[in-house]
Amino acid sequence: MPEHYSSQALTPSEKRKLTRLRVALLPWWDEHGEAFPWRRSEASIYERVCVEVLLQRTRRETVSAIYAGFFERFPDWHALALCPEEELGQYLIPLGLWRRRAASLGALARYADEHGGVFPRTAKELAKVPAVGQYLGNAILLFQHGEPRPLVDVNMVRVIERVLRPRRLADIRHDPWLQAAAAWLVRSLSVETNWAVLDFAAKVCRARNPRCEECQLARQCSFAKAVGKGRRK
Repeated sequence: MPEHYSSQALTPSEKRKLTRLRVALLPWWDEHGEAFPWRRSEASIYERVCVEVLLQRTRRETVSAIYAGFFERFPDWHALALCPEEELGQYLIPLGLWRRRAASLGALARYADEHGGVFPRTAKELAKVPAVGQYLGNAILLFQHGEPRPLVDVNMVRVIERVLRPRRLADIRHDPWLQAAAAWLVRSLSVETNWAVLDFAAKVCRARNPRCEECQLARQCSFAKAVGKGRRK
């Protein structure tokens, strides 16, 4: 798992665009953001880390629907660690890939239970924790240790690439420019910015039929400019 990517991978112009993107997204999110249960102030670090596993390759609304029942049955790492994977999987069936998800959550819970719920503070050490890859490692550093880490998924990538330019490497985990851009984007008000980007990608900067006419950054966005030129032809 890589440590922080150097901001030297970005041009001054790219940094300015990303800063403007963050500044624009936060007030937009205040008005249009989703009120998922794991975003409530009373949600625990345990819940937020678990949710990042539950959210992998499934819709946020689906996770929200099972949230209350899941955390009532598994209120902490200890309860989750004690549960047999087959039983745990029954709670995860609505999300799909339930066997793989149950195995990942079980391994993560056993580690957390043995370590008092505290995960390592560095990406290098987190890479040794069962079921922790780059994304989940960033989530742990963000939610438990307060580090400004990006939750880099295809949605955040889409927003960054449209505003700036396409990445050069296929694997989003290992493109140094993309990782540096994501880190720069969330360097301030990191949790809120991560959530704002995800909601903006879902509602405005959609993969299909993006609502460029509703985007206040359209004039600065490379993708929106290209779309506008195409429509004028």
